[in-house]
Amino acid sequence: MEDLQQVIKSFGLALVGTMHPRMMWLSLRPFLIVSVLWGCTIWLTWTPALEMLSTFLTTSMFTSWIQDGLIWAGFENARAWIAPLFFVMLLIPLICISLLVLIAFTTVPAIVKTVVRQSAYKDLECKRGGGLLGSLFYTLWSALICLALVMLTLPVWWMPPLVAVLPPLLWGWLTMRLMSYDVLAKHASVEERDLLLEKYRWSLLSMGIVSGLLGAVPTFFWATSALALVLFPVVSFIAVWIYSLIFVFAALWFSHFLLAALKELRREELEKALTVETRVIESELPYHG
Repeated sequence: MEDLQQVIKSFGLALVGTMHPRMMWLSLRPFLIVSVLWGCTIWLTWTPALEMLSTFLTTSMFTSWIQDGLIWAGFENARAWIAPLFFVMLLIPLICISLLVLIAFTTVPAIVKTVVRQSAYKDLECKRGGGLLGSLFYTLWSALICLALVMLTLPVWWMPPLVAVLPPLLWGWLTMRLMSYDVLAKHASVEERDLLLEKYRWSLLSMGIVSGLLGAVPTFFWATSALALVLFPVVSFIAVWIYSLIFVFAALWFSHFLLAALKELRREELEKALTVETRVIESELPYHG
């Protein structure tokens, strides 16, 4: 129950903090970087990628059933838009993962630095259980695992129930791993980080899934709307900024929750140490019964 209360309290603090102008800027910076990089990539590869996908979708025994099924269901023009739709569905996870990795590696430290200035956390000692190389390795390794899971499950994203379930689970898992490590990298020791991640494993995963559900809203519109295909450049830029804002909110949420949990863990350890020390002193005092 205490964990749930802290999750809700951290959610409220993160929601308020996201409205701060500095947080808005921190959401715009990775959005601009990712938009420029992916915008150039899409502009250079759109036509040849669509030609390759059209050939693959019509000749491959693994994917031809998708087009045949759509035509059988009454979508006679499926051949015209199946390749663009498939290309967009391939791009969505790649853009999301690259954006989350960029935010985790470059933006989360700035967010944590802002949060610890608040009076509730200003006395937290920095034990530096994680470094730059550790964060880079952990981020890239987690992103590769998530990307592999995306590629393995992508064919079943076409099924209506799964398109609303699988993306939030995958983004939630990746968000939990990246945010948890980077939030605690500077202030927690390795032992403290392991204890917190073990103790609050389900709370952190729930927070990640909720963040993934928030991000699934633009994903669902982007991947299923004909208007999104027609206005792809405009819609994609708006969706990427929404993703960026949601990830910044998630970073604030994890920061408030984990820093409060770290503070509580150290308070409990201090109380245990003082209790043991008191018992040792009492046992050494002479008995005058």
